[in-house]
Amino acid sequence: MRSGEVKRRTNETDISVKLGLDGAGKAEISTGIGFFDHMLDLFARHSLIDLAVTVKGDTHIDDHHSVEDAGIALGEAVRQALGDKKGIRRYADVHLPMDETLTRVAIDVSGRPFLVFRTSFKAEKIGTFDTELVREFFQAFAMNAGITLHVETLYGDNAHHIAESCFKGLARALRHALEVDPREGGRVPSTKGAL
Repeated sequence: MRSGEVKRRTNETDISVKLGLDGAGKAEISTGIGFFDHMLDLFARHSLIDLAVTVKGDTHIDDHHSVEDAGIALGEAVRQALGDKKGIRRYADVHLPMDETLTRVAIDVSGRPFLVFRTSFKAEKIGTFDTELVREFFQAFAMNAGITLHVETLYGDNAHHIAESCFKGLARALRHALEVDPREGGRVPSTKGAL
């Protein structure tokens, strides 16, 4: 199984991430942030990545450091688990509906990190969770996983649905892009020979 494990400790957070890319979507999530736990749980389920995440952060200040640093650690663990990227499909995209919301996610597991995030929220909070942290997570994840990631909510009203469609869209696109393609025959999916 392709696996990764990252421990990240700063003055603001203490984070542990373990994952298996070829799993069944099992999740053990404890971040101290209820809504974020929900997003990471559904991310694991829809990507079929087995995922264990523990975050102890300075949530007495706010959730920013915990969410951003979890994105960093999760991205590093994915990059670690991919190794040389031989045999992966590399590209994937999905349109993810969530009731009145539709979000498009496209991925290139290229080694060239970039984020285009065209999603806005009509509410500043989902419960106590700051909606601007959705982008912070995606930015941290894309940069540290080494992927090009485009996320665009085409339409939607409910902030919970918008956030959930982004996380589920990322999960579903990753599930396809990180799969081993038997037709690749163990080659790196690039004319350069490396990603």
